[in-house]
Amino acid sequence: MFIVPEWPWGPMLLVLPFGLVPWVRLAEGLQAQFLLTPYDRDSADSAISLAPSAHWGDRWRTVLWLETRMVVAIGAVGATVWLPTIAVELVAIALGHPVGNDFLPFVPGRWAAALLVPVPLVLLIVIVSLLGELITAAATRLLSPSTAERLTALEARTEQLLERTRIARELHDSIGHALTVAVVQAGAARAAGDATFTERALCAIEETGRAALEDLERVLGVLRESGQPPSQWPTLVEADRLLESARASGSAVDAQLTGELAKLPGPVTREGYRILQEALTNVLRHCGPVPVRVRVEMTAGRLDLEVTNPLPERPSVMLGSGSGLRGIRERAALLGGKAETGLYEGGWRVRARLPLERIR
Repeated sequence: MFIVPEWPWGPMLLVLPFGLVPWVRLAEGLQAQFLLTPYDRDSADSAISLAPSAHWGDRWRTVLWLETRMVVAIGAVGATVWLPTIAVELVAIALGHPVGNDFLPFVPGRWAAALLVPVPLVLLIVIVSLLGELITAAATRLLSPSTAERLTALEARTEQLLERTRIARELHDSIGHALTVAVVQAGAARAAGDATFTERALCAIEETGRAALEDLERVLGVLRESGQPPSQWPTLVEADRLLESARASGSAVDAQLTGELAKLPGPVTREGYRILQEALTNVLRHCGPVPVRVRVEMTAGRLDLEVTNPLPERPSVMLGSGSGLRGIRERAALLGGKAETGLYEGGWRVRARLPLERIR
C-alpha cells in the first residue's frame, strides 16, 4: 500500500484467497482472543471461535474479517503516524524552531502552538480506543461460532450436565442408603443392650459401609474417566444385598422377586437397583424398622417394582418431598417409564414401571 500508492487496494485483494483457507479462521481466532478478548480465553461461552472453517459461510466471514482488519489498520496507521507528528511540530513551533512538515493545516503562533500540543495526543488516545472497540466488535461478529458450532458445544455441555446429574444421584442413593442403615443399626444396638444383637448390628454396618465404598469408588472412577464400565455397576441380581441390609436394620421384609432378572437390559437393571435402594432407604430413614413389602416382577414387556410400608403416627418426612423421590421419578422417566410415590391404603408406596422393548 505504501510501496505502490497508485494501487492502494492491491493488498486487500491479495488477502482475499487466504480467507478461504479453513485453518486461517483458526489462526485469526487465536490472535483475536489473545489480543482483543484475553479475559474470555478460558470461558466456555467464548464469543470468538477457535475452529477451522467448516462451511462456506464461515470462509466468507473470514474473508470479510481480513478485509475489515485492513481497513481498520489504515485508520490506525494514519492516526499513529499523523497525530504524533503534529504534536512534535507544535512543540517545535512553540520553541521557535518549526520543522516545517505538511501535516499541519495552518501554522499557529507560538503560544497557540503550546496550548494545542495536547490536542493531537488526546485525539490519538480517543481514536485508538475507538478503533479497538470497533475491531473487537467486528471480531465477535465475524469470528463468532457458527450455528453448527454452537449446537455442538450445547450438546457437549448437555451431556456433561446429564453426567453430573447421574453421578449426583448415584452418590445420593448409595451413600445415603449406607448412612441410613448405619444410623438405624447403631441406634437399635444402643437401645437393645444385647451383646449378640450389637455384634450383628456392627457386622451389618461393616457390610453396608464396604458396599458403599465400592459404589463411591465406581462414581469417583467415572469422574476420573478411568472407572468400571457400566456393566459392572450394581444390578437387580444383587437385590438380596439391599434386602438383607434392611432386615439387619430391624425391618421385616416380605420380598418376592419374579422373572429372570439376570436377563434384564443393562440400563433397566441398574436403574431398578437404585430405585429399590432409594425406596428402602426412605423407609428406614423416615419410618424406622417397620415391615416392608417388596415386589419385583419381570414380564415380557416391562419391569414392575413396588415397595410398600406402613406409616408411623408421626413420620419424619413431608410426604412427597425430597430429592430422593424426585430422583426415583427421574430415573424412571429417563427409561421411558413411570414412577409413582405417595400414600396407599394407609401406608406409603413406591411403584415404578420400566419398559423393556425400547431399551434392548
